[in-house]
Amino acid sequence: MQQIKINGALHSVDADPQMPLLWVMRDILGLTGTKFGCGIGACGACTVLMDEQAVRSCITPLSVTAGHEIVTIEGLSSDGTHPVQRAWRANNVPQCGYCQPGQIMQAVALLKELPKPTEQQITDAMSGNICRCGTYVRIRASIKSVAETF
Repeated sequence: MQQIKINGALHSVDADPQMPLLWVMRDILGLTGTKFGCGIGACGACTVLMDEQAVRSCITPLSVTAGHEIVTIEGLSSDGTHPVQRAWRANNVPQCGYCQPGQIMQAVALLKELPKPTEQQITDAMSGNICRCGTYVRIRASIKSVAETF
């Protein structure tokens, strides 16, 4: 049995220590906001925050989460009012929406590290998150609009 802290709540999880965090969240804890994409950490759909840093939950084993704070899209804000979420809506970012939880979590990590990122820093930080709908221009605009409020 391992203890894991997700979205401020401590959970006791009976799972293989090598089980990916993504499956612990989705299949055991019922937190389905984080999406499965590629399973190899290349697409970014499964991005969550661990101690405010973006991590790919599909390749993060449960064993490395002990003592760390995990935040998922569900824990970002209870009502969708986090500044990044508001900017996403204001700029009409989502189309199919599948990648958006991972995109949002990556953007939050970027803005925590660099509150006023340059265009290149935004591009670099977001380059590992794939959007099949191609909303990259609106994603960058959303991040820039949030950065302007800091």
